[in-house]
Amino acid sequence: MIRVLLIEDNTDAREALRALLELDGYEVHAAADGTEGLDLARTKAPEVALVDIGLPGFDGYEVARRMKALPAPPPLMVALTGYSEPEDRQRAKDAGFTAHLVKPVDPEDLSRLLAHLGTPGPGSRG
Repeated sequence: MIRVLLIEDNTDAREALRALLELDGYEVHAAADGTEGLDLARTKAPEVALVDIGLPGFDGYEVARRMKALPAPPPLMVALTGYSEPEDRQRAKDAGFTAHLVKPVDPEDLSRLLAHLGTPGPGSRG
């Protein structure tokens, strides 16, 4: 089963995405901030990390940088953000994100993206 790390500070958004991913057959580990997310990345070794950019404490860009520095191979990282300008996409890419999804995340877009990245869930709609 593919492990997904979801780092999102908004409780409602986090729980909605968790439910969606679990319906698609993923094992989901969720965190409300970067510190908790990095702890989960160390212990759960996820294949994919969905990371909100606007986190409290240190932001999603810093989460990505720190995740890439962990001893285990980093997961495929997807930025979740309300920012959609070309410079926002480039900044995410520069930080190490493989993809960039604008919130609110469309469930079909998320499923297609995960399938495109080679990590479709067993129940995937993508």
